[in-house]
Amino acid sequence: MLLEKKKSFFGRLSEKIGDAIMARASVDEELLEELEEVLIMSDIGMETTMKIIERLRHDIKTDYITNPERVRDRLKLIMTELVDKGERHRMSEKRPLVITMIGINGGGKTTTIGKLANKLKNEGSSVMLAAADTFRAAAAEQLVIWGERAGVPVVRHQEGADPSAVIFDAVQSAKAKGTDVLICDTAGRLQTKKNLMAELEKMNKVIDREFPEAERETLLVLDATTGKNAVSQASEFGGVAELTGIVITKLDGTAKGGIALTIADEFDMAIKFVGIGEGMDDLREFRPEEFIGGIFDE
Repeated sequence: MLLEKKKSFFGRLSEKIGDAIMARASVDEELLEELEEVLIMSDIGMETTMKIIERLRHDIKTDYITNPERVRDRLKLIMTELVDKGERHRMSEKRPLVITMIGINGGGKTTTIGKLANKLKNEGSSVMLAAADTFRAAAAEQLVIWGERAGVPVVRHQEGADPSAVIFDAVQSAKAKGTDVLICDTAGRLQTKKNLMAELEKMNKVIDREFPEAERETLLVLDATTGKNAVSQASEFGGVAELTGIVITKLDGTAKGGIALTIADEFDMAIKFVGIGEGMDDLREFRPEEFIGGIFDE
């Protein structure tokens, strides 16, 4: 299973959905209202929740669903279809590949880079990291530690250096060594949105110019525990970068997790990976049916 560790989010939501459905002998509007409340309280946004409930209401009427247990099955189907973006969930298999990782400080970006490097290396790709977050104190040192854990080299400059210069050197090194995948860390926060946009654009221009043959992925790392703040981050970063996917971290213990449905729906964004723990192997590919199956305790 995608999330073989039992997660509190799944347990709570599964239990609440079960309570709402099993308490009734028939399907009525009161049941739909209770399910709506359950979804909203699980960090699934209002707009997404209303879309789910309206689709459920439509299906109940058109398919003559009168058994509450069938409501549960149909709700599962609707939620699965909502998060399923098909092949977009898969990371590009073309090589060479440059992955740009963006996201706020504290969201698990550096940890995710280390786990992703480890995963790709174990799958047979040669990997290099670029420490282009030169604004945050000790950011490069943290990335070096993760690089050592994963057994992959890290290109870094001194703190406060030009991030694009780091990217330039990393690209040259990756090309010279025939590296399959270059993963680039970036600053989590600059003074203004304009500065962030300018910095990302500058780094992208360096990659485009120096490594035009490389396939590109730009992944936004979001912390599941921040709930609705993650939606704001998706909107902000989506406005300054062409995102190809989302990584949702800290989807364990205290995470509500419903934010995954909101992000997938409101931004039509594919979730590529989920982080479910602190271990090197705790980064899993996102599979819609398994994810929603976990919600329904399957």
